[in-house]
Amino acid sequence: MSTTNQTNLMIYQKYLELVYYTYDILKKYPKSETFALVKEIKSDLFNGLRLLMYAIKVYSKKDKLNYLNEFDITLNLLKIHIRLSSKYKYISLQNYNTWSNLVTNICNMLGAWISSCLKK
Repeated sequence: MSTTNQTNLMIYQKYLELVYYTYDILKKYPKSETFALVKEIKSDLFNGLRLLMYAIKVYSKKDKLNYLNEFDITLNLLKIHIRLSSKYKYISLQNYNTWSNLVTNICNMLGAWISSCLKK
């Protein structure tokens, strides 16, 4: 397996960990947020997964970079939602740190992936 494929598989696995963790966290939210913040977080989460899958599958470098950049934007929106969750005390500080670290690790992997695409 090539290094690129291993990187793609790693970011995909890390993203699935993020999905599982997020779903566990969202159970803590008040019912009043079910159709607001929780819905937005889930939407961003699955939109990100969709973009990641497209980026893994597409062969055109231009298309791949477009998907990766959209994925980056989605991750940044997710970071904002995580900060909001912490600000309104829907999650604990420990949850905030763990969740943020998961997203940051994916962002770092994504940055490396984008850089490697730009070098080719």
